[in-house]
Amino acid sequence: MRPLSEEPSATAPVDVEQAEAALVEHYPRLVRLGYLVLPSSLGRNRRVLTAHALAQRSLPLGRRTAFTADDRAPLPRRPADGTAIDPGYAHVRQRVVRTALEAGRPLRRPAWPRRSQLPPLLPLVWGLRLFPHSGGADELALDQALSALSGPARAAHVLRGLEGLADGEVRRVLAAAGVADPHAALTEADAVAAPYALLDSTEFDPCSLQARPPDLLRRRRHAKAALAAVAALLVCGALLGLPGNGWGRDLTSAPLYSRNPAAEQALEPAALVRVPPWYWRRSPRIDFTAWPTRGDRTDDTRLLRRALAVWARPGPAVRSSTTPGTPVGPPMGPPQLLYAGEVGAAAVVLFYDGLRIVRYAEARNADPAQGAALDFARVDSADASSADALVVSRGGGTVRYLTAPWVRQASVRDLLAPDRAARPLRRDRNGVTGVPASPQTTGDCRSWSAVEMQDATATRLLTDLGELAPARLTSGPPSAPHDVSGRAERESWARTACLLTAVRSRGVRSVNSWPYARQWLPEGDGFAQWLCTRAETWRGSGSRVLAQFQAPSAQSTAGGAVPPGAVAARAEDSPACGKRDPRVLAGVLWKSHAGRWYVLAAGSTDFASLTTSGGVEGRAQGHLLAVRARAGDRARLNGLLADGRRVGALR
Repeated sequence: MRPLSEEPSATAPVDVEQAEAALVEHYPRLVRLGYLVLPSSLGRNRRVLTAHALAQRSLPLGRRTAFTADDRAPLPRRPADGTAIDPGYAHVRQRVVRTALEAGRPLRRPAWPRRSQLPPLLPLVWGLRLFPHSGGADELALDQALSALSGPARAAHVLRGLEGLADGEVRRVLAAAGVADPHAALTEADAVAAPYALLDSTEFDPCSLQARPPDLLRRRRHAKAALAAVAALLVCGALLGLPGNGWGRDLTSAPLYSRNPAAEQALEPAALVRVPPWYWRRSPRIDFTAWPTRGDRTDDTRLLRRALAVWARPGPAVRSSTTPGTPVGPPMGPPQLLYAGEVGAAAVVLFYDGLRIVRYAEARNADPAQGAALDFARVDSADASSADALVVSRGGGTVRYLTAPWVRQASVRDLLAPDRAARPLRRDRNGVTGVPASPQTTGDCRSWSAVEMQDATATRLLTDLGELAPARLTSGPPSAPHDVSGRAERESWARTACLLTAVRSRGVRSVNSWPYARQWLPEGDGFAQWLCTRAETWRGSGSRVLAQFQAPSAQSTAGGAVPPGAVAARAEDSPACGKRDPRVLAGVLWKSHAGRWYVLAAGSTDFASLTTSGGVEGRAQGHLLAVRARAGDRARLNGLLADGRRVGALR
């Protein structure tokens, strides 16, 4: 590109139309000039758009306004050879240099940003990224050298090479653009050794562009976020514009919750559902709906009103807990009152609303400084086998239950001592038990308390897993689980009980543990038992499955405390080991008494063969496998069913 002469002729002031004509004629050169002066830190896409914006904004406001001395353009002089350039171009170039230097200055907090320092509004490109064509290694080196210079030094180099101005004219242009030390800028520009001809390369031509798409995934995320923000603003605006006495102008919707008649009735103690003591004997359903209202404070209106109010609107001083999958909203209608009375140092109220058990507890003297507790537990679809008891109080390593009216006798048993007889558990006239020890959840597992609830037809074993409804413990295959009974089943649970910490506070309804295989150990080390333990939840999802390997224990033969079984595999939300899919397959790396290692595996009886691969290769017919291995070996276990299907191990 041939450089223009550096000096305008000494003519009259330039009007806007003359400057516009110069801008249109030399637009590519002016845009290239702005692109080169702008810092590379802006990115090539923004440099291109900003360079075009600076050139297009180089005209002053007004249709007939003339350039004056206030524009700080250098005074036009006629060169010695008599050639002259358009004064309009000199003034437009001066404005491009000045605004390009302003755009490269960093934003400072106290100062108000100039227009050139902000992203340009026009020209505007949506959905594309524009940048000049790539050059060679020389152009890349020049771009890096220019980016290392200050803004005034870049402008000095570009005015020298692109415009062909002498150093004296460059100093006048820089001074008019607001540069404090033009001499220092020229000295700094001397460090660039690249030839000036590279400035005419397509690498620095913002008028010859190529287009590429932006970050499409990021744009999609931003679009979704913007749409959500707009929707939220519309909703908030609509809500803020509603009248204060209702949700619409015609008041066809219900008023706010606290002023809804149905909601107010649900919070009224007089509207609570109270069941008489004899109703359970003739009730068509044996569940929590048949529980009578009990306790020595069932007529304490103030206690009941506080409990209902905290349930509907718990404050910051309320300690709340919820089992997974349990809604915590206010009652949908007047709930059933199960219990209201004093238990230890607390006043306790139990409600049932058809879906949840809600427990409210406060200090006996109703001291608000001590706060209150509010617990929620989901108990929908409860029946006679799962509505025997509720936790009414827990603390200090003890737990107390409120038993169902059909429970004839309650006793407590240590699951880790299967040979020890159950101890009778005293109950008061309201059905509240004494204070048996709560199952130990930290440190060494030396005991695990469970309660036996006996009614007219069965004796059920329950244990506290940290929730309002204790979990029922059963034995037997998934197709026909039954209550724990007999020495063998109690011994099996003795080695399983300490593993229940894995399902604590998970909303567990029942836990079934059953032996699916019995294996003779290599080298005559006795018989091992394989068990599958499945925890079902009230909400349906979130079930836990554990496959156990219980090797012979010297403590069990000596009558001492037995160690827990080894967890061979575990799974969550899996149908395995359940009524829908009773199959199970698991394996362990086992060390014999002689110090040799084996891979042991066992499946349920419907497996025809087992194979191991990976670190240990082996195959066995039937549902049991034992293969020699080494310490630290890892094997992949698979099984073949009798119908030819291949099934992997539990995981």
